[in-house]
Amino acid sequence: MELRVNPKVREILEWIYCIIIAIILALLVRYYLFTPTIVKQPSMYPTLVPDQRLILNRLARTTHATLNRGDIVTFEAPSQNYIPVYEADLDHPVAKYENEPKGLFSQFVYYVLETNKTSYIKRVIGLPGEHVKIENGKVFINGQELNEPYLQANVVTNSLDGAFTDIVVPENTVFLLGDNREKSTDCRRFGCIPIEKIESKVWIRFWPLDRFGKVNE
Repeated sequence: MELRVNPKVREILEWIYCIIIAIILALLVRYYLFTPTIVKQPSMYPTLVPDQRLILNRLARTTHATLNRGDIVTFEAPSQNYIPVYEADLDHPVAKYENEPKGLFSQFVYYVLETNKTSYIKRVIGLPGEHVKIENGKVFINGQELNEPYLQANVVTNSLDGAFTDIVVPENTVFLLGDNREKSTDCRRFGCIPIEKIESKVWIRFWPLDRFGKVNE
């Protein structure tokens, strides 16, 4: 017995299939390849300014690409933005992630749809195994002052009351700072970021149009 489907019903089903496929493809591209974002905070000024639009390169996460000093990256915000000195474990100076979603659906909503998820944009300063020290308003890597041409003139790097200013970066983590050192909540205050929490590298600025192009590192 042949089952005949009403042409109008068939057309509706075809549209539904097309929409579902388009959504799945969009999510795959967004999670694994590229995604747009808006700069919301001044912590990377003057390199990045609030309300600028960016394209993020997710391939760094997808392919487990090596991070380099100077890369501008996005990462999942820690569950604790400030760890007091008396609570800081300087032998294991790693940011805390204590609010991980439970269950497959919750993880999908949080990590793929990124609902109720906060991300930060910062610059890679210290790599695994390096000794990072902030002293006299400057950053030192393994005892050598770090050349930072991307900073505005006369910018100083202070502790901002953070505990993590004289540490060895643990394996599989990185030490990140914002370019706007006085207005940045970063690794000085919450510790090093696990590489698995790095979401993307900043790639292209597409708005405003007069600043269109690859973001200079």
